[in-house]
Amino acid sequence: MLAQIVLFDGFGPMDVVGPYDVFCAGAMVTGGALEVELVSAEGAREVPGGVGTLSLRATTGFDPRRADIVVVPGAAGDIPEPGTQPGADSIPAILGRCLETPLPGLLKQALDQPGSIVAAVCGGSTLLSMAGLIQGRCATTNHLGMDVLEATGARPVHARIVDDGDLVTAGGVTSGLDLGLYLLEREFGPQVALSVEKLFEFERRGTVWRTAGAAPARQF
Repeated sequence: MLAQIVLFDGFGPMDVVGPYDVFCAGAMVTGGALEVELVSAEGAREVPGGVGTLSLRATTGFDPRRADIVVVPGAAGDIPEPGTQPGADSIPAILGRCLETPLPGLLKQALDQPGSIVAAVCGGSTLLSMAGLIQGRCATTNHLGMDVLEATGARPVHARIVDDGDLVTAGGVTSGLDLGLYLLEREFGPQVALSVEKLFEFERRGTVWRTAGAAPARQF
């Protein structure tokens, strides 16, 4: 199984490193049944993150035909004050520039690919929604982006992880670890996920929301 984690200019480092570490540990625990790559829509290159001078190297191009799991991070940058115009280094501006690259088209291919999973960490689901790729789909994101999800046609769910079949999203800057562990459990089983939790001395947070089971009679 191949997981590709997508890098773009201004990506959020924690959104990438969390699932990358989990998948690398998963590869060790499963005896190599899982591979992970850092990729970009433009091919192999150094990709600048949105925090300080940190950059990561995409070792190859993003290829939805090869990937079983695609992980989309959010952006890191300035957070504009309500009612003000976002600056060039703001998160909305970074995500907006992504829409002008080949990335949205490749993400659409991934969502259309039978049997593949597209997962998003934090603002990664906002990027998907801004690109018009998850209209009508249940998703979560950073709490600051919930209004954007709704305004762009997605169905926001206030949960740490939302599993909507071939779309799995996680909300919050630190949710990459939770998302990675959940995907390990979903694809390889709880024993594999627990082994990685023990290795990291970390327990996954939150209840995973799915369209299954009884709906609550009251919402709080």
